[in-house]
Amino acid sequence: MSQKTLVIVPTYNEGNNISRLIEKVMSLDTSIHLLIIDDGSPDGTADVVKNKQQAYDGRLHLIERSGKLGLGTAYVRGFKYALDHDYAYICEMDADFSHDPEDLPQLIEEVSEGRTDVAVGSRYANGISIINWPLSRLILSYSANLYARFITGLPIFDTTAGFKCIHRKVLEGISVDKISSNGYAFQIELHFRAWKAGFDLKEVAIIFREREEGVSKMSKAIVWEAIWRVWTLKLQSMFGKL
Repeated sequence: MSQKTLVIVPTYNEGNNISRLIEKVMSLDTSIHLLIIDDGSPDGTADVVKNKQQAYDGRLHLIERSGKLGLGTAYVRGFKYALDHDYAYICEMDADFSHDPEDLPQLIEEVSEGRTDVAVGSRYANGISIINWPLSRLILSYSANLYARFITGLPIFDTTAGFKCIHRKVLEGISVDKISSNGYAFQIELHFRAWKAGFDLKEVAIIFREREEGVSKMSKAIVWEAIWRVWTLKLQSMFGKL
C-alpha cells in the first residue's frame, strides 16, 4: 500500500487563491498530492489548475463538475477518488487560506504515526484561535459547536472543522456513500460516523484566519441543515440506523 497523502480542496470561484495554494501545498513534500474539485467556477478556477498540472508530475489532480453541487458531495467524490487510487491518508482543507497549508504536515503526522485515526485541525481546542471574524460569526460558530457536541456527544470541541487528516481505514469503515449532509453538517456527520464506528478523533490546535480573497459560502440554509441534522444523526444512532 502506498503511503501517499491526498489533500482534497473543493472550489467555487477561487481563482484568486488557487494558484498560490497549489504552489504552497506542492512545496511541502513530494508524497503529498492535491485534488481540486471544482463546481463549474465562472471565474476560471479549473483553468488555472489545468495550467499548473504539467509542472507537478502527476501530483496535481482535477475533477470538474457541472455546477454548485455542494461541499458534502464534493468531499464524498474526493474520498472515493482517494480510495480508488490507494492513498493512505486523506486531508480536507479550504482553498481560501483560512487553513494554513503549513499545518498540514502536523495533521498528517498525527495519523501516519498512529496517534489517531482522524486528526482534526481545531479552532477551539486551545481556547478560541480565530483571526478577523466578526463577533456575530464567532458567536454563531461557537454556539453551533456547543450545540452539536451536546446533542451528539462528540468528544471534540470543533465539530464543524473542515481541516483534517483521515486514515483511509476510516473511510473504508464508515461507508462514505451514506454521508448525506452538506456544509457544516457534513463535517459533523463525518466526525460522528467515524466516532460511532470506533475510530479515534484527536484535535490539533490551529489558527484559523478569515479569507482575504473571494466570498464566503456561508448561508442560512447551511446553518439550518446543521441544526436539524444533529438530531437525525442522534436518533439514527440510537435506533441502529446510522
